[in-house]
Amino acid sequence: MSQSSSRYHEVYQSWRNDPEAFWGEAARDVSWYKLWDQVLDPYMGQYGRWFAGAECNTAYNCLDRHVEAGRGDQPALIYDSPVTDTVRTYTYSELTDEVATLAAALVDIGVKRGDRVVLYMPMIPEAVMGMLACARIGAVHSVVFGGFAANELAARIDDAKPVAILSASCGIEGSRVVQYKPLLDQAIEVAQNKPKACLILQRDQAVANMIPGRDYDWAEVIADLKGRSRKADPVAVKATDPLYILYTSGTTGQPKGVVRDNGGHMVALKWTMKNFYDISPGEVFWAASDVGWVVGHSYICYAPLLHGATTLVYEGKPVGTPDAGAFWRVISQHNVVALFTAPTAFRAIKKEDPEGTFIGKYDLSNLRTLFLAGERADPATIQWAEAKLKVPVIDHWWQTETGWAIAGNPVGLGLLPVKYGSPTVAMPGYDLRVLDESGQEVPAGEHGTITIKLPLPPSCLPTLWGDDQRFRDSYLSQFEGYYSTSDAGYVDENGYVYVMARTDDVINVAGHRLSTGQMEEVVATHPDVAECAVIGVADQLKGQLPAGFLVLNSGVNRDSKDIEAEIVKLVRAEIGPVAAFKNVMVVPRLPKTRSGKILRATMRKIADGEDWKMPATIDDPAILDEIKTVLDGRRAAG
Repeated sequence: MSQSSSRYHEVYQSWRNDPEAFWGEAARDVSWYKLWDQVLDPYMGQYGRWFAGAECNTAYNCLDRHVEAGRGDQPALIYDSPVTDTVRTYTYSELTDEVATLAAALVDIGVKRGDRVVLYMPMIPEAVMGMLACARIGAVHSVVFGGFAANELAARIDDAKPVAILSASCGIEGSRVVQYKPLLDQAIEVAQNKPKACLILQRDQAVANMIPGRDYDWAEVIADLKGRSRKADPVAVKATDPLYILYTSGTTGQPKGVVRDNGGHMVALKWTMKNFYDISPGEVFWAASDVGWVVGHSYICYAPLLHGATTLVYEGKPVGTPDAGAFWRVISQHNVVALFTAPTAFRAIKKEDPEGTFIGKYDLSNLRTLFLAGERADPATIQWAEAKLKVPVIDHWWQTETGWAIAGNPVGLGLLPVKYGSPTVAMPGYDLRVLDESGQEVPAGEHGTITIKLPLPPSCLPTLWGDDQRFRDSYLSQFEGYYSTSDAGYVDENGYVYVMARTDDVINVAGHRLSTGQMEEVVATHPDVAECAVIGVADQLKGQLPAGFLVLNSGVNRDSKDIEAEIVKLVRAEIGPVAAFKNVMVVPRLPKTRSGKILRATMRKIADGEDWKMPATIDDPAILDEIKTVLDGRRAAG
């Protein structure tokens, strides 16, 4: 499609001309108990708040509204689990009943409007039901990815201070059963804040030990409530009330609780389903993510259901459950029209099945589009997918903090020409500016920090949970009047955005943002380590992988291989397997500036084989040769 036939420029300009009229019109697609006093109140919050004075309920908009409109018999959620050989479908009526019953269970264990509930769940329908049940009664959910270790869960419990926790006895990672309950018990033991109650879903693959007086059997509680026809009705909340907290890694290692509100979140996500993803109500949309990440929140749980589409919860992997045709089987079996996943998934499929042999075994005639996000999509992966699937492959860029695409190629408005390496153009609501270190806007094509001129659009974080000052310090303080994305890149003369790298030390491992600073804190606890640095090095499959450089205490004469193995085990225990921390090496010294700052960016360039210049501020240039020698030796050893 030619650029001239896309409505993008017209729509983007209409937003620019009158942002409040644009989002006020979009808000007509949402049901409200009370309309707003102002579309945007510029004096509320940290930079203004959307739909101030309005009242609504997100779960009602996702469920009851569609039942009342006569769509109760339409499939709302399909659960497909190759690891348990289970496929189950819930209609909108059935899902509404399940959520209303679970919401009553939360009320009965003492959860009130505004209380927090932590979910520590695998990829099963009950995870989505738990999120919606919280939304139904005005509670604030915080989903913690099941791959995190007990101390990570404890840190989030202490920050969110939940009244209750929803969990399951186990999750299933490929062929491996991961017992959640012992990790949950350990986290509660470590945490200062103790929840009143835990609702535990017992799964056949592992039965958990229950603690009397605190733990409740999910199935028994729900069966009892259904026997009494006990359900909870939706509760009216303010549009500006929090819907959820989602923790993202901070550079200090202390997780940041990204807050999402109710009103603006619904308006923005509902708008994207038609205008960006080109999905109609009743169609099957599959975000192959995890509910623990922002994509799972936005596009497994909320957006498809707000739109009246059918969402898909997949408990499996792109390869190995059972083979590299797993995604194609799901698409064919359930008539998926759009797939949204991370480039990592496609790199894994391509690695296992480079010729795309499995693709030909399934009928993919219903698939219209593939959307990629979560990390930079390399052109080779996009071109492989285009060639094999014969559908448009849409790269788009967004963050946990925004909840939806900052930049992309809006299929619903008409595709723009693809430029490989770019997620295309800024979406309505995002006034992107590339700034230099002094805060001056740079010309097209020049690199700088990508920022968004305030106010942020609906659905973006209004603050961090319980920490307005950290929100300002983290995002608003670098450039007055702008939100800093902490991404470096440029915008070309046609408005195409190029996101090149993070400007901080948070690395992107298979779409999971992880803090190298946090890893360093763990590594530094080893008694033999004097100092360390963890950097993200390029990896063909996962985008980036952490690499640890250790300087040992003087007098340590143990085999360095033993120490390296202990540190890998330590990081796995403290942060979890999600860190993919396997590459560790002992070095004589770390390169530093004269003021003592470790030159991580230069180390990263050496590790990635990029051109690099000797930093003017380096204390001893010879150290970089030592680092290079160690890296060369590690590469030679395989």
